[in-house]
Amino acid sequence: MPKILGSNMVLQQNKPLPIWGTASAGEVVTVSFGVQTICTKADKFGNWEVILNPIAASFKAADMIVSGENTIRLQNILVGEVWLCSGQSNMAYSMNKSCKYSNAKKSQGLSAEAFHEVDRPDIRVFLVKRSLYDNDGINRGWEEADFEALKDFSAAAYFFSKKLKEELDVPIGMISSAISGSAIERWAPKEVFTRKVDFNVQAPKYPEEIDELNDGKFFYSMIQPIAPFALKGFLWYQGETNCFKKETFDYTDKMQDLINTWRINWRDQELPFYYVQLAPFNYSRNEGETQLNEETLPEFWEAQAAALKIPNTGMVVTTDLVDNPEGIHPSYKWEVGRRLALWALAKSYGRTKTIYSGPMFTEMKVEGNKIIIGLSNTGSGLRSSNGEPLNWFSVAGSDGEFVPANALISGNEIIVSAKAVSSPVAVHFGWNEAAQPNLINNEGLPAVPFRTDGPMWKSNN
Repeated sequence: MPKILGSNMVLQQNKPLPIWGTASAGEVVTVSFGVQTICTKADKFGNWEVILNPIAASFKAADMIVSGENTIRLQNILVGEVWLCSGQSNMAYSMNKSCKYSNAKKSQGLSAEAFHEVDRPDIRVFLVKRSLYDNDGINRGWEEADFEALKDFSAAAYFFSKKLKEELDVPIGMISSAISGSAIERWAPKEVFTRKVDFNVQAPKYPEEIDELNDGKFFYSMIQPIAPFALKGFLWYQGETNCFKKETFDYTDKMQDLINTWRINWRDQELPFYYVQLAPFNYSRNEGETQLNEETLPEFWEAQAAALKIPNTGMVVTTDLVDNPEGIHPSYKWEVGRRLALWALAKSYGRTKTIYSGPMFTEMKVEGNKIIIGLSNTGSGLRSSNGEPLNWFSVAGSDGEFVPANALISGNEIIVSAKAVSSPVAVHFGWNEAAQPNLINNEGLPAVPFRTDGPMWKSNN
């Protein structure tokens, strides 16, 4: 059986449950779980699969028996909610790192001492390390969430699961499959990104073929072997590598390709995909990055925001979660996880009263020497996070020269003006790689950076 199917796992509630593996050609295989028993035969290639009927969530552990010429017993299985998280180093950023940081900050009750005492048998984690095809023991399988299981596990994923458990009161299963420094191209087949006609995105590759790959390498070794294990959805925290390449809307297209590919492999075009917008970082000041400037990251933010047009997606903004824009790994992963959970609660679990996003630009109106900015996701109202005047707004006239602007809250709108610009035509907000704007809604969620003269928003102007 594949490694993702094992003792201590969590099965997704209220969905058909694929169970699969290999056997001798024609071998009869029987799968028993709870009151269900299903028989099948392995095909001529030795592959078999059964689909268990949907099951309600349960904290009562049960065993699964898979029998043919031999018998496999999978023990201590729960039923609840299951999510797969992936990306690069900020998703891989471990609980051990996060809690050492929080201990130094003395915040959130996440001290190293408290972390050593974590024991959450109702949360189960599966950490994918490089390849699910390896047989050298580096993939330990499903584990109950205690210190040993969590210390190398994704902090963002764990804090997501913690919030879900608190709100939903069901078992939670988290799968983390992330690689530091990986570009988005590693997580889907090359043929997908090149739009190869009739390419079969569900066809697997042999391990020796994967070794020869560049693009698609981690998809074949760390994502596809998990499919079609039943999930509620995906979490994604990636983009730094592609931002260094100065990508913009081509990254949006790649996100569309990746999401489609994953959904096809999981046989569900509706699976939610919630992702994290990159945090402020001085890309332009990195040695050897002379082709980058202070607007490279904002342009990438714009491309990430454009992916919200893809159905069943959501984006977490992190402009307020940075202590120093010289560090590419912001440490407030407990808040990243919580904000991802807000999206899931609102959009995947029907918590319609949950405020899940910060303010987002929708329209602009020019009134004399002022521009009125319309916003969505204002929650119960707008405010400054620090009580100071709103910052990181700039305005330009027809000459395209942007100058710092005054910005005032008026209901759910922002009035922007500058004495030096008598006839304004465009507004930028947070349009700098180091920007940490103070515009938030009353629920504490930061506004999404934007420019009214960019390709994403021109149709609204």
